[in-house]
Amino acid sequence: MLVLALDTATPTVVLGVVEIPSPAESGWYGLGLRAARSVPSGNRHAETLGARIPDVLDEGGIGMTDLSAIVAGLGPGPFTGLRVGVVTAAALGDALGVPAYGVCTHDAIAIMHKALAGSVPDGTIVPAQGFAVVTDARRKECYWADYDSSGIRISGPHVERPADVVARPNWRRHGLVIGDSTFSEALETEVVPAEPDPMGLVLAAGGLTAGELPGPIEPLYLRRPDARPPSARKLVTPR
Repeated sequence: MLVLALDTATPTVVLGVVEIPSPAESGWYGLGLRAARSVPSGNRHAETLGARIPDVLDEGGIGMTDLSAIVAGLGPGPFTGLRVGVVTAAALGDALGVPAYGVCTHDAIAIMHKALAGSVPDGTIVPAQGFAVVTDARRKECYWADYDSSGIRISGPHVERPADVVARPNWRRHGLVIGDSTFSEALETEVVPAEPDPMGLVLAAGGLTAGELPGPIEPLYLRRPDARPPSARKLVTPR
């Protein structure tokens, strides 16, 4: 099974072609990464994603019709960038007649971190207890979610100012925080860099390998979009 996995919830557009063996093996060891791209995109998610999809398909040696499923990160993320990936995944699924699965972007980061943690020789990033995933929400806020030591989400995702996150009674208990490292100072702890990954996106889509039908693909915005339509003009009554 060949899967196109993509995520536009962060400033970096991530996409790749992942091969799942049949029957699917347990864990990430059975997966094969045919091709991948991770492109810093700022606010140009649409242009970046549209240009890179043909690239990863060509590098993976496949055509669009060879895909068996699509997986997309649902965020949380800022409105415009996140919407690009979710809409693209849904449109591709409809056009190709294949299922499109949505996963929480933080779950994808967490599950890939957990899968790789045991392979790190010095063990520096293996969480002692639980850990947190943090990404940029703009407006001087961050998105974050709480995970237990097995990589299972136990709360969130939330959107808050870093000062409010630090003020939470249980924040200090995290053995590790991963995600957007630019929040290290504001969160008063080292944030180990971590981004969404095509393999992590596929691993987070548990229903995919189980053969389950996907649910609706609905983005996790967590708040109103930055851009809002102008308010209606007030009518002025002539004197």
